[in-house]
Amino acid sequence: MLIRAMVCGLVAASRLLELRQSRRNLAAHPATDESRLSRRLFPLIVAVHTTVICGTLLFGHRGPRAFWLLALLAVQPLRWWVLKTLGNRWNARGAVPRTMQVATDGPYAFVRHPNYSVIAVELAALPLAFGLGRLAIAAGAANALLLAIRVREEEALLFRLPGYKEHFATRPRFLPFLF
Repeated sequence: MLIRAMVCGLVAASRLLELRQSRRNLAAHPATDESRLSRRLFPLIVAVHTTVICGTLLFGHRGPRAFWLLALLAVQPLRWWVLKTLGNRWNARGAVPRTMQVATDGPYAFVRHPNYSVIAVELAALPLAFGLGRLAIAAGAANALLLAIRVREEEALLFRLPGYKEHFATRPRFLPFLF
């Protein structure tokens, strides 16, 4: 239980710090576009993450499975790389600053949405690390549905930016060389 509480606490703290940074970054870019649908989806996205963290904390029933804990740990450098690459352009809402310079370096040299790949792994790995396969499947399905809508909306805004189409037209969305 102690390990589960520590892991869930660290993930929760990380998400809260990211939300705080997201608010700061949005405040730094007052001219920002966010689709109405994306704005409505954001509370649902937060609910999925909250459900995974709280569900794992409350209902996890097995000792930690090393493979899934390592998977959770292994994607953290990619998350940091994404946040470092985007700097104050990153936000949790999928909002796009109108004057944003397109990121073509870091993980964006390979895929359009590396952070969403990290999130998919996290939403599966955290519950699977503590024996909650059904929660991992439900969270993965909910995340896939929400991201299918959000990515379409976000890319409609991103394709308006100079250079986005030229750089990302041939880049996969989530996995290098695959998808």
